[in-house]
Amino acid sequence: MITDRERIYNELLVLRCRRREDGAMEELVHRWEKRLFYYIRRLVSDEEDACDVLQETWLKAIRGIATLRDPGILPMWLYRIARNTAMSRLRGRYADKAVIEDEPGEIPDNGDSFTFEDAEQVHYGLSRISLPHREVLTLYFLEDLSVDEIAEVLGVASGTVKSRLHFAKKALRAVLEQEAVR
Repeated sequence: MITDRERIYNELLVLRCRRREDGAMEELVHRWEKRLFYYIRRLVSDEEDACDVLQETWLKAIRGIATLRDPGILPMWLYRIARNTAMSRLRGRYADKAVIEDEPGEIPDNGDSFTFEDAEQVHYGLSRISLPHREVLTLYFLEDLSVDEIAEVLGVASGTVKSRLHFAKKALRAVLEQEAVR
């Protein structure tokens, strides 16, 4: 979750970018580039494509920052631009993938923790699950967005995000357990 301090800082940064203050755009890029690249890299399998998507994302963000109505939603706005740019690039391959059937309704939190000791193992597991699962886990656990914020980025209902999180955790756990057997 984004703290109040971070939210205020982001709002001020957006306002500085709108006024075209010296260094504001560079600060925006510096602050968000690694996070966005990490997120894009989870969506796009090729590093060169991910770099291209990141560059396109920044072009769109810089051109559109003046139209951002609520500076407080900067993170969700940037992730949405990155996602839409990546999906445009992957449109053909993404459409061919099997669609995940989300269960309707809310998934109760049964209190099971989702922590793994080995980051390399988790990253490998993420690369082995479907794109929608990988995307929701990345935004939730690695980018620390709330369910509502993820719903905003993905353009889906909060219940859908909860459902995807539930099934994504199961899928990742299955991949990691399968690897542990090997």
